[in-house]
Parts: sequence; structure tokens; C-alpha cells
Amino acid sequence: MPGERKKLLLRLDPAVHDALARWAADELRSTNAQIEFVLRQALADSGRLPRDVGRIRPRGRPRAEEREDPGGEEA
Repeated sequence: MPGERKKLLLRLDPAVHDALARWAADELRSTNAQIEFVLRQALADSGRLPRDVGRIRPRGRPRAEEREDPGGEEA
């Protein structure tokens, strides 16, 4: 599946995790989305972000038409 996301176990210092979680909340992102955002930003800043990388989903809750209904079908 082309849009499938990779899963990764990440061990963090608890204080680093707490700081990331607070930062994510301030930015209206999940902690996972904040980590991805920071990694993408670092890759872009260093000129290492692949050209074919997909766009990151915007902050906040998805619009109603973008959310899936409980039956698993797109709204």
C-alpha cells in the first residue's frame, strides 16, 4: 500500500517526551505528529528531505469530509 506509514519504537528520556508533548499540544498536534514535523524540518534544513516525500497533514482535527465514518467508509 503506497500510503502505509512505518512504525517505529522510540525510546526517549521522560523529560524530553514531556517537553515534546507540551510543544505538540501548543501546536495542536499529537506527540507523534510533532516528532514527524521536527524530523522533517531537520531533514529539510540539512538538504536531506527526499523530493518524493508526501505532504504532512495540517494541524488540528481533520475536516468532517476527511474523517472516516464508523463503518470505515470515507465521508
